[in-house]
Amino acid sequence: MDAREQLFNETQRKRIARRDVRERIYENGTIAAAVMVLAAVAAVICANSDAYEQVHRFLMEPIHIGLGGSAVAISIEMFVNDFLMAIFFLHVGIELKYEMTVGELRRPRQALLPMLAALGGAVAPACIYALFNKGGAMHGWAIPMATDIAFALGVLSLLGDRVPSGVRVFFSTLAIADDLISIAAIAIFYGQSPDMLWLAGAAAATIALFWLNRTQHFQLAPYLLLGGVLWVCLFKSGVHATLAGVILAFAVPARSGLRLDNLGAWMRDYMPDMYDRYDEGAHILDQQDFTDATFGAERVMRRVTPPLMRLERMVAAPVNFIILPLFAFVNAQVRLVGVDMLQLALDPVALGTYFGMLLGKPLGIFGMTLLLVRTGICDLPRGVRWGHIACVGILGGIGFTMSILISGLAFPADPGEVLAAKAAILAATVSAAAVGMAAMARVCGRGAKRPDVA
Repeated sequence: MDAREQLFNETQRKRIARRDVRERIYENGTIAAAVMVLAAVAAVICANSDAYEQVHRFLMEPIHIGLGGSAVAISIEMFVNDFLMAIFFLHVGIELKYEMTVGELRRPRQALLPMLAALGGAVAPACIYALFNKGGAMHGWAIPMATDIAFALGVLSLLGDRVPSGVRVFFSTLAIADDLISIAAIAIFYGQSPDMLWLAGAAAATIALFWLNRTQHFQLAPYLLLGGVLWVCLFKSGVHATLAGVILAFAVPARSGLRLDNLGAWMRDYMPDMYDRYDEGAHILDQQDFTDATFGAERVMRRVTPPLMRLERMVAAPVNFIILPLFAFVNAQVRLVGVDMLQLALDPVALGTYFGMLLGKPLGIFGMTLLLVRTGICDLPRGVRWGHIACVGILGGIGFTMSILISGLAFPADPGEVLAAKAAILAATVSAAAVGMAAMARVCGRGAKRPDVA
């Protein structure tokens, strides 16, 4: 038994062991993706059963967010899509800030190839959608251009260590850049005409958030409070309120609240003195000097972890195991009872969405990567071959979360087009996941038999 385990009795050790198991589950992208898929399957089954009407009425029930006259009345469906998804966007924003601070996005030269490939993977699907909907439902052009980070990386993780690390890094960076493009599209093209007074309030809340960062406030509470104010202001302004999550993530400090180079010296001085105050024969409640010293140590050690990391630990599990499954269940209600399936399959929105995701994504990603490499602007990452890039392009067609969100924003008053878009999104996501995983398994299998060729 190591020294850490000796700190706890048997009951506490068992409880900690169970917590460690839960944390490993929470951090497993494959399990998180599977839970979201199960929620989507349950939604489709529910939508085509006798329970549909009751579930639909429940989702339309109003709830209130806020206090008194400032409360916002929204349906449960809107609560999931506008409020809970703001927490999802907060998680996405945290991942983006991580990458820009210590990840691939902090090295412009290395990040350039997957970021520009993501741009190609956004433009090509939009163009294919536009071809199918020329003179029609053009407002849905952004639906097929988004890649679902959680679902796509979860599918990729099923292949385990067979996938080279360079492919994982390339795909992760591409998916994150893809989210940036989708966030920008939502902000610019899918908001209402803004209410300038509420927009000014949102600007004031944003300034206050970054002022907290600038003046080195390291407690999360004021950031979360101002983030709530920002969400209300954006919601009232007509700008999509989920953007509050991204703004909040970039405002939360990513640095420690201590001068860490002096932490070791402080611990060497402080810890022996704290230990000397401990009396083995006295009850802990009767050791005021010792508990005061431990409280002081706790206050210092809490500042070691950057607020951004504390916030990420706070939201990661709820996002992956509550918010995204709820979103999937609420928005994958594709009711096909009484629907002319041939007419649905031939709907230009469905065709543009399906082929935009399944063909546009790989064409855009592979084509842009080929152009950049052949012109000498970028190089393929070490260990990554053209077969890997083609497979990444196919997996990029997994666009569940963002695509469904954009479909609701694109056709808020046309349930028929929303149905066509959602049905195509589900079909394309399943197709891209199956084809992309099979192709990647084959390419990686071949790669195990001969050395990589850059």
